[in-house]
Amino acid sequence: MTDRGLPLQLGLLLDADAGIDPAARAVAAERDGLDLVAVAGGPDDPWTVAAWVAARTGTLRLLVEVDAARPATVTARALAGLDHLAGGRVDLVLAGQDQDELAEAIAVMRGMWATADPTPLHLDGHHHRADGAQRGPAPAHTPVLGVHSPGAQVLAGRQADLWWADDDQTPEAAARAAGRDPAELRIVRTVDAATGSEELAELILDGRADTLLLRGDHPQWASTVAPRVRELVAAARKRAGTRVRQPRSSAIRAARRPGIDYDGIPAALLADAVEPGDAGYASVRSGYMRGGNPGLVLRPADTAGVVAALRWARTQPVPLAVRSGGHGISGRSTNDGGIVIDLGRLNRIEVLDPGTRSVRIGPGARWGEVAQALAPHGWALTSGDSGGVGVGGLATAGGIGFLVREYGLTLDHLRAVEIVLADGSVLRASGTENPDLFWGVRGAGANLGIVTAFEFVADPVTDVGFAQLVFDATDLEEFLVDYGALVEDAPRDVTPFLLMGRPQNGRIYAQVMAMVDSTDPDTVIDRLQPFARLAPLVQQQVQLLPYSAVVVAPDEQHQGEGEPVSRSGMIEHLTPGFAADAAALIRSGHTYFFQIRAAGGAVADVPAANTAYAHRTANFSVVAFGASRQRLDQIWDAMAGHFSGIYSSFETDRRPERLAEVFPEPALSRLRELKRRYDPQDVFRHNFSVADPAATAELPG
Repeated sequence: MTDRGLPLQLGLLLDADAGIDPAARAVAAERDGLDLVAVAGGPDDPWTVAAWVAARTGTLRLLVEVDAARPATVTARALAGLDHLAGGRVDLVLAGQDQDELAEAIAVMRGMWATADPTPLHLDGHHHRADGAQRGPAPAHTPVLGVHSPGAQVLAGRQADLWWADDDQTPEAAARAAGRDPAELRIVRTVDAATGSEELAELILDGRADTLLLRGDHPQWASTVAPRVRELVAAARKRAGTRVRQPRSSAIRAARRPGIDYDGIPAALLADAVEPGDAGYASVRSGYMRGGNPGLVLRPADTAGVVAALRWARTQPVPLAVRSGGHGISGRSTNDGGIVIDLGRLNRIEVLDPGTRSVRIGPGARWGEVAQALAPHGWALTSGDSGGVGVGGLATAGGIGFLVREYGLTLDHLRAVEIVLADGSVLRASGTENPDLFWGVRGAGANLGIVTAFEFVADPVTDVGFAQLVFDATDLEEFLVDYGALVEDAPRDVTPFLLMGRPQNGRIYAQVMAMVDSTDPDTVIDRLQPFARLAPLVQQQVQLLPYSAVVVAPDEQHQGEGEPVSRSGMIEHLTPGFAADAAALIRSGHTYFFQIRAAGGAVADVPAANTAYAHRTANFSVVAFGASRQRLDQIWDAMAGHFSGIYSSFETDRRPERLAEVFPEPALSRLRELKRRYDPQDVFRHNFSVADPAATAELPG
């Protein structure tokens, strides 16, 4: 046999019977640079021990050995749950004597994890059954599923991803007979501390193993023997010209999309990359409102990973998308057959200076998580009206949230960013460092690079008044005019959003969600009384609660389908003319979601020239969603005279004339100069690209 060319993995076998704290040993293993620990044996439930180890470690992979006789559906769900808690670090080995039982367990578990299939799971086995079981949850990554059973190498070669070897028998012949690449299977062996480095290296180089697990408690092994084994294997592979490759199953390879060099994915990104055939693909393929089928989702964990992902993705002749939270309406955080750089793991939230309320936040954090993290300090950052939205997209476009009239846009709180440019270079931009880039990021960041860290100044906010008022607004023209006047006259600590849908039985109902930044109940009621008199109240609820309880991040994966149809406009006043046209749109039934957000107050305190977001005089942001592009556009285009511009985050119309409404002059010319300097190839072009069309006409994708 010869070197199988798989990544060398060195770890420990944790035996719960040994009387040694397994979590402490795992922490030491991670500290000393080992790759994994295997949890096996002992009186404790292996999941209990594995959960304990996962909670105490951050990068160490876990290999959990479970008796194949346990109910396979339960084991599948247990693995998926722990894998999410551990951040995609948990793999599984089934132990048993009965090969039919092992085969059935593997089939059931893989079926449970196949969440892309919407049908219930039906498998009728002698040992394991799934009689209409609901599939899922999917694990955070595609788990390695192995077997540990004497004489089961044929089964392993046909069905498993890993063979835990107790002798020199291997599953390679069986794998070839089943039409599989033998390199799809990892081979694990347990070794003793007395075995020398040279002998251990030979196990790898002659193909008898690629993962070695040390048996027993030998603290010095990780710092003495393990490094020497790595050196010997690396040197031998270099001399032989052996290319190290990551094992992928034939089923996963069969689902790959054309145009992507999957074997060339940077090594640092491989472990967390998601392909169409992976178990976790259903949870990352789509956005909140837009369906997608990307060929690859890369999930870097830090700025260096983003650089590696971007540089490699640019070498692939397929579309590229960047995702922070996946809520984007105007942008494209997914695609069909291309690559998505998912920033969800860059989600750290840290306080830089309590005295100045300075915080540093990753683009993958969601605004609900930000609200929770800042609440103990008595702070908040205005964002939007949904806690599930990611920081990255919103903070580089605007940020019209429930505190906007008092504290301005989200991007007005930015003090600096770390940004990866199209060529992979990393810059810091602030008012004094690359100030031109900092100007552009605040409103057109999606055009200029990938922001990997934001530095904000938060505002002092604790409990707030939050009201939900539902009106019979059938006399809609008068209601809209009166509502607009009330908003403009209201103190800045009041920020209301108005929402309407299609008429119901000839009646029009309007919901006002209003935040009052005050902990005093009397002040809250005083601010809301004028709104309560707007029209007949159908329903009302007023609460005093923490800001973080209003902006909550839902615990759900995106399942968007199709393409959203929306139109957006910035408007200074809700005039009778606008009210008449808006009422006609509502009554037509061609919009199912019509929202008017307050957007004035403190927003106007910042000069329009200070940021790429230039709509500083508008008191309102208006958005309408519809089912038909043609019907919505026909009505909305006739309303164009009422609007002074467009808020890019809510607009999906891509006709060329929209660009100047998003970025009016002189902002557009200034942005085009930045584009020529920082992204001349228009790499970042899927969210109102400001590139000169003549200069980018021949670019792919």
